[in-house]
Amino acid sequence: MTPDADNARPRAKTLKLGAFAIVYVVWGSTYLAIRVAIETMPPFLMAGTRFLVAGGVLFAWLLLRGVPMPSRLHWRNSAIVGVLLLLGGNGLVVWAEQSVPSGLAALLICLSPVWFALFDWARPGGTRPSLTTWLGIAVGFFGVVLLVAGRDGHLAGAGVGVGGLAALMVACASWAAGSVFNRYNAKPESHLLGAAMQMLCGGAALFAVAALHGEVTPAAWAGLSGRSVAAFCYLIVFGSWIGFSAYVYLLKVSTPAKVSTYAYVNPVIAVGLGALVLDEPVTARVLWASLVIVAGVVLITLPKRAPAKA
Repeated sequence: MTPDADNARPRAKTLKLGAFAIVYVVWGSTYLAIRVAIETMPPFLMAGTRFLVAGGVLFAWLLLRGVPMPSRLHWRNSAIVGVLLLLGGNGLVVWAEQSVPSGLAALLICLSPVWFALFDWARPGGTRPSLTTWLGIAVGFFGVVLLVAGRDGHLAGAGVGVGGLAALMVACASWAAGSVFNRYNAKPESHLLGAAMQMLCGGAALFAVAALHGEVTPAAWAGLSGRSVAAFCYLIVFGSWIGFSAYVYLLKVSTPAKVSTYAYVNPVIAVGLGALVLDEPVTARVLWASLVIVAGVVLITLPKRAPAKA
């Protein structure tokens, strides 16, 4: 082995650990930023503009640096992933946070590993979930039931919309489907180029939905608050350029099960920031449901033993 190869391994490991740290911590804060941004900005227009700006700037910067133009196949795959991740996944989260507190939204998105396991099984040549994984799926869904339904059958927390909760469940499935598709299909060699292309495609889809929803009007930009604009800029820089690029990189160099462990940390940060900044309620039921959901995620993402050789 050459000295260059010896030096490359520690660098690659450090880069991977840094990407995990970014996805764990930064993405936990984006739920709060989304909630603040849509206080005075229409949800789909905010999300679409965010990804079009972030993806466009990143794409132009990469081309100026001499990164090769992507192929038609790469654009097709990026369009599929962008729609699943950013329209179905992120877009529905943004829309749901109009009626669901940011911390509660993060807890429900914590169930993404459930869908990771199911979609990874459904793909051609996929891995059948083990008994432990099925147990984790059951525990995770029980945690959701515990979280959203009280003893009298009413939704936990005042002002929580049923539509928002349903949208978050669909967002989980869409995000996992896009992540698994991205993992096993052709993409550019540069993970940054792949992220930029997905943001452009997903942003365009979000902007189209915003137009159909009647959000693309001059009045949509009137009355913006300073803190909504600050949150919007935070989402572009930290949520998209740094966080999303780190996530796409991890899907390239790690396994879906390992990448999905961000679900352990994101809810803790989101719930804490929501309570601290927006005074979102943290009840005993929320805490117990959080423990149950995270326990289910832990069971799903536990390392699987390799089958014994004959």
